[in-house]
Amino acid sequence: MFLRPKKTNRRQFVFLFAGLILYGCGSFINKDKEQEPLARVGENYLYESDIKSILYDGITRADSASIVTNYINNWAAKRLMLSKAKVNLSEEKLREFEVLVSDYQTDLYTRAYKDALINQGADTIVSKSQMRSFYEAEKTNFRLKEKLVKIRFIQLPNRFLNKQTVIQKMKSFDAEDRKFLDSIGVQFKKLNFNDSIWVRASRVIDEIPPLNAENQNKYLKKTQFFELKDAFGVYLAKVLDVRNANDVAPLSFIEPTIKQVLLNRRKLDYMRKLEIEIIDEAVKENEFEIYAKEE
Repeated sequence: MFLRPKKTNRRQFVFLFAGLILYGCGSFINKDKEQEPLARVGENYLYESDIKSILYDGITRADSASIVTNYINNWAAKRLMLSKAKVNLSEEKLREFEVLVSDYQTDLYTRAYKDALINQGADTIVSKSQMRSFYEAEKTNFRLKEKLVKIRFIQLPNRFLNKQTVIQKMKSFDAEDRKFLDSIGVQFKKLNFNDSIWVRASRVIDEIPPLNAENQNKYLKKTQFFELKDAFGVYLAKVLDVRNANDVAPLSFIEPTIKQVLLNRRKLDYMRKLEIEIIDEAVKENEFEIYAKEE
């Protein structure tokens, strides 16, 4: 943030006046062939085209003037500080920063170019068989940090009349049971019938408040059916399967992770190949050579 001194200096007054004049005369952005600069710091000039991105449709003239003035002040402050820094910092520190700036610029350009090449040429399709093969070879490295469960549950209002019918349908849960429960689902406060998906125990605890870290082992057990109650309702749940912390993670649960790992490896391999090809081509075109020092 650019801090103004208590007394407004002449440069700030000029910036503010310029902004107000430009906006008081109508559209700030015009199509002049040769633009007049808005401000100057040393040999650096700021033009109208440089600040198009900060303006938007529907902005008031007063707001436009304020935005432009602040932008000009910030622009000037940065360049004035840079100028002071170059004068007052040591030569050693300046050389150090120049190297860092050069390296950063190189990294930006090369990273953008690499990404473009990879997006254009690298294979981004990972098949189920590839993920399974990787999983079987590396499964001991995929240990769970917390319990997972496959579960279906319903939260009923405390005064729900047909609770026993719902419990029976929840337990058997054949096609007709599912159809019946779906048909009265609007009477439930919550429901989850997608019991083929692995869910973190912490998420189940969030959905069923009477569950907690201390009692989860009592209720979250394979094939367990349980009923819990609090002031907000009755919770009915059927646990179909469980994986405990430190067990090998199920493949379906970590497929996204495996896919990303395989894609990253594929991109690295593709990039190494490209780098070798670029170097080989440069050598052939006599654009790159290494000078061997004589012993």
